[in-house]
Amino acid sequence: MNEYYERLQKALAAVRERTDAVPFAGVVLGSGLGGLADEIEIDTVIPYSELPGMPVSTVQGHNGHFVFGRCGGVPVVMMQGRVHYYEGYTTPETVMPVRLMGLMGIKMLFLTNAAGGVNWNYHAGDLMLIADQICNVPSPLIGPNIDELGVRFPDMSEIYSKRLRSIVRDTASENGIPLREGVYIQLGGPNYESPSEVRMVRTLGADAVGMSTATEAIAARHMGLETVGISCISNLACGVTSAPLSHAEVQECADRVAPQFKRLITASLQKMYDQLS
Repeated sequence: MNEYYERLQKALAAVRERTDAVPFAGVVLGSGLGGLADEIEIDTVIPYSELPGMPVSTVQGHNGHFVFGRCGGVPVVMMQGRVHYYEGYTTPETVMPVRLMGLMGIKMLFLTNAAGGVNWNYHAGDLMLIADQICNVPSPLIGPNIDELGVRFPDMSEIYSKRLRSIVRDTASENGIPLREGVYIQLGGPNYESPSEVRMVRTLGADAVGMSTATEAIAARHMGLETVGISCISNLACGVTSAPLSHAEVQECADRVAPQFKRLITASLQKMYDQLS
């Protein structure tokens, strides 16, 4: 057995010792959104550190827990914090939690993040539905293919599901939540981008930039999971504004927008569950 797949199977066995839940959705909570996991009807909480072979979060604001329960009545497993490439993990390691949720039996994946606004028309506090992405870090599929997870050369023409995006758009409109739509690019970090790098990614067609998400979406599509993603534009990228950037600024803005963001996620999940389960 492939060593990577064996690690996933051991982690899955450890999860199954704690819960037999088969959630409808997996939800990855980005910076400032971890509190949503504390607000759902919680059944089980499993720290990543208690799962053999699973990478652990080392970043402030990323607790590093799987939280099982119901969000607005929808059976979910939430990643309260993610692991990042810049923490020293390989990209295949960073997507292990997403792959593990896939093996738990989730039907769809809901990705969230805090991102820098690259589009000149964006403002801190905007929410952006991810229409497509650019991955500027090594693919998480590098290495021997694991046939049990997906095909060697997976199609990426629709990484973010059209029908799930349509549901999020309708939900935002019904709830009076302004929602932009654009392209997300993942860079390596942990440093923020230089003004020239921001000009580069804008030229490439990106509207928002961050240090996560794209690799997770690739891994999810490799497994055949229907995926949707939303970015909280927590700051304007370097060069869009003259102010220096800080993690505290990102967290402060994400915290401020969190109630609206949580409402959109919860209502969208309910609609997806009603329509797709």
